[in-house]
Amino acid sequence: MLTKKKVLTNLLLILGIILLLNIISNRFFLRLDFTEDSRYTLNEATKNILKSLEDPITINAYFSENMPPNIAKVKEDFKDMLIEYNSISNGQIQYDFINPNVDQKSEVEAQRAGIQPVMINVRERDQMKQQRAYLGAVLEYKERKEIIPVIQPGAAMEYDLTTNIKKLTLTQKTRIAFLKGGGEPELSSLPQLVQQLSVMYDVQPFEFSDTTALTNQIKTLVIVAPADTIKPEELNQLDNYLTGGGRILLALNRVNGNLSNATGSVVSTGFNDWLKKYGINIEGKFIIDISSGSVMVSQNQGGFVMRTPVKFPYLPIINNFADHPISKGIESVIMQFASPIEITPKDSSLKFSVFAKTSKTSGTEIPPIYFNVMKQWTRNDFPLSNIPVGVAVEGNFKNNVYSKMVVLSDGDFVINGVGQQQRKLEADNINIVSNAIDWLSDDTGLIALRTKGVTNRPIDATLKPGTKILIKYLNFLLPIILIIGYGLVRYQIRKKKRNKWMNEKYV
Repeated sequence: MLTKKKVLTNLLLILGIILLLNIISNRFFLRLDFTEDSRYTLNEATKNILKSLEDPITINAYFSENMPPNIAKVKEDFKDMLIEYNSISNGQIQYDFINPNVDQKSEVEAQRAGIQPVMINVRERDQMKQQRAYLGAVLEYKERKEIIPVIQPGAAMEYDLTTNIKKLTLTQKTRIAFLKGGGEPELSSLPQLVQQLSVMYDVQPFEFSDTTALTNQIKTLVIVAPADTIKPEELNQLDNYLTGGGRILLALNRVNGNLSNATGSVVSTGFNDWLKKYGINIEGKFIIDISSGSVMVSQNQGGFVMRTPVKFPYLPIINNFADHPISKGIESVIMQFASPIEITPKDSSLKFSVFAKTSKTSGTEIPPIYFNVMKQWTRNDFPLSNIPVGVAVEGNFKNNVYSKMVVLSDGDFVINGVGQQQRKLEADNINIVSNAIDWLSDDTGLIALRTKGVTNRPIDATLKPGTKILIKYLNFLLPIILIIGYGLVRYQIRKKKRNKWMNEKYV
C-alpha cells in the first residue's frame, strides 16, 4: 500500500533524476551519427581549438523567422552547433540569435554588421513570392571581427565556423607563397583559390632573384602551370628548400591543348626532369576519359548558328579518389588536358600516395595530335583505367628531415583567368588544391572540415543509357511501390483477422 510518505519520496526521487539528467545533458552530448561524412559529429580539430580558447568569443547569429523548412533547418542546425561549441569551450563561445525581419531598424543593424539579405522563394496561398531572408553570423573577439555573410543550406557549416574562430585567435598566419616569373599565373588569375586560402594563410607571391632566397620562412611553395624553362640554379634552390623541410605543391602542365587551332603538343619546362629524381614522372601524353567535360561547338541548323555542348574526352572529370586527407569529401574535379603520372620510387624512406585517378574507362594519346571535336568515341578508345593524376609524397627527403610534396598533372584546372576572360570554377577544383595546401601547411586538422557538407552525387557516366533510365525510374517509383505493397499486406492481414472473428462461434 502506498503511503503519503512513499509517494512523496518517489516524487522527490523522480525530480532528482530529471534534474541530474538535465545537468548531465548540458555537459555531455550523445548523438548517433550515421551520415557518411559524420556531418553531425564535431571534428577533433574543432574540439582542440575550442578547448584552447582563453578569452570569450561572442557570436551574433542573424536568422529570419518563419522561413521554409529547408531554411529553418539551417537555423536549427546552427543553433545546435553553437550549443555544442559553448559546452566544449567551457562557456567561451557565447551566442545570441537575432531576427532582423522584426522591423526596419533591426534590418539596418544587421546590414551594418555585415549581413546582407538573400532572396528566397516562399509559397504562400498557392503562390510563389520572393522574401528577404537573413542567414549569417558575426563573430567578435577582443577588437577583432569576422563575418559569415550567408550560411548556405548543405554547406560545410562547421568549417566556416571553426576556421573563423581560428582566424580570430591567430596571432600570426602561416606564410605560403606562389611562384611567379616563369610563366605562372598572377595571383589575380586565381581569385577563388586565394580567397579561400587567405582565411588561414598569409598568401604572397615569390620570384627567384639574386636578392631573394627561398627559405623555410615560407611554409609551402605553390607552383601552378609554369610555362618557361626553369634555371638549374633555381632547381637547386628547390632541392635545398624541400630537403630542408619546406613543402611544395606542383601543378604541372606536361601537354598543351590549343582549341583555336585544334592541336595538342608536349610542354617541357625542366620541372619534370627534376621530379624524376624523387620518383615521379609526368608523362608527355594526353589523358582521355569517357567521363569528361564538354566544349561548345557552333553548328548550322536551319540557317541558324547554334552553340551546343559536345563531350570532349580531353577534359577528364576525376571522381575516383582514394581515402586520403587531400581528397576526402571531394566529389568531382574537372581537369584540362591532364597527363598520366608514373611513380618509380628511388628512396624507400619516402611514402607515395595516389589520391586521384581517372575512371575505369580512360586512355592516353601521344602528341602531336589533332582534336576532332565531332569524333564519335567508342569504349574501344578507352582501354585503360585508374590512371594517376594526383600524388602525395612524404618522408625524409634528406638528412632525416621530414617533408611533403604534392604533384598534380594539370595546372590549368585551378586558374580562373584574367579580366573579362575569368570564369567561375567548380567548388571541388578549388577544394582539392586547398586541401593539398592544408595537408602540406596546417597541422590543426581543419582540412577534414572543408568538404563536410551536402555535395553533388552525379550518376556514373560509364553506365549504359538503359541502366541510367532504370535507376531514374527506381528512384521515383520504388518508394511508391513499397508504400502500396505495405498497404496491401496490411489490408490482407486485417482481412484475415476480421474473417476469423466473424467465423468464431460463441457459446
